[in-house]
Amino acid sequence: MRPFLIPLLAFSAVAGPAAAETRYLAYDASDRVTQAMTRGITLEADRGLFGAISVRRIISTSNRGSADIRRGGPDAVRQALPAGSREASVYTIAPEGGGRSLSRALCPGADEAWMVLGRVRLGRPMTVHAVGRWPDGGYRHCVRLAYNWRGEWAMPPASGPGDDVRLPTP
Repeated sequence: MRPFLIPLLAFSAVAGPAAAETRYLAYDASDRVTQAMTRGITLEADRGLFGAISVRRIISTSNRGSADIRRGGPDAVRQALPAGSREASVYTIAPEGGGRSLSRALCPGADEAWMVLGRVRLGRPMTVHAVGRWPDGGYRHCVRLAYNWRGEWAMPPASGPGDDVRLPTP
């Protein structure tokens, strides 16, 4: 390893988490299927030292609900995506809080659900896929949601009474 890389790696290991900043990225539904689920979403995300964005919570802009999500999930989730899908970042929907309601809204009848996002970039549209695992153990694609970039919030949207995601099922 080259001598100049050691200090750089040490700096990024210490400064990376400290330099992360929380961002609130807002998106509007861009098609009929997505509008039937929600009018829009806000992503609570961390932007790292080198600009990578990692999502940690999804907030329903119109229904004032939220659910925690964390990066990672089984490889079978990606394999269930429709042919030609370029989204690859799997997020597990935490079952606590509004996560259970979100999972049921995205994949009615599934035991568990995951969200698969493309690379989150400021000013760009975003596609989200929902994939569920059914009682028979099979992974199936549930829905494709399309969003247009709306902007960035300085703070998260105000939450209303009850912090559960209340999305109508399609």
